[in-house]
Amino acid sequence: MLELIKQTWSWWFSGAAIASIMFFMLFFGQSFGFSANLRTICSAAGCGKSVKFFDFNWKSQIWNLVFLVGAIIGGFIANQFLSNGEPVNISAETIQDLSKMGISAPTSAQPDELFSLNAIFSLKGFLILALGGLMVGFGARYGGGCTSGHAISGLSDLQLPSLIAVVGFFIGGLLMTFVLFPLIF
Repeated sequence: MLELIKQTWSWWFSGAAIASIMFFMLFFGQSFGFSANLRTICSAAGCGKSVKFFDFNWKSQIWNLVFLVGAIIGGFIANQFLSNGEPVNISAETIQDLSKMGISAPTSAQPDELFSLNAIFSLKGFLILALGGLMVGFGARYGGGCTSGHAISGLSDLQLPSLIAVVGFFIGGLLMTFVLFPLIF
C-alpha cells in the first residue's frame, strides 16, 4: 500500500479527484479558496470588532480551516514519511536556464539561492519574499480570491470574473518568468 501512495499518480486521477470534490462543494453550496482562511482566522481572533471586513460568522467556514490544517499535516506526513529525500525532478532545460541566472539545481524542494536561511536573511532575499508576499496578499484580496479559488472553484462554477482572473494569472506568470525573473537575477 505504501508503494502505491509513494508513486507518481496520473494527471487524470488528480483531475477526477478535484472534479469530484468540486461537485460535492457546489452541491452543498460551498466554494473553495485557500486565501479565505486568513479572513476566517482574523475573524475568529476578534478582528471583526474593529474592521468590518472581518465581521462575519467565521464558524460557517470551519470546514475551510480543517482543510488548511489537513494541508499542513499532509505536507508534513508526505515530507517525513513518503519522501525518498531526492530533490525535485525538473527538466535539464530548466536547470540550464536557472544556472544562467546563478541558481543551481535544487538539492531539495526549492533552490537554496532563493529559500535558504542565508538567502532569506540577505537584503535581496528578504525584499523578494516580503514584496512577493505583499503582492500575493494584495492580489488575492483585490482579485476576490486566490489562484486555487478562482481556477478551481470559480471556473467550476462558470464565473466570468474567475476566467478573467485565471487569464491574468497566466499573463502574470509569463511576465514574471520571461521578464522580471531574469531582471532580478
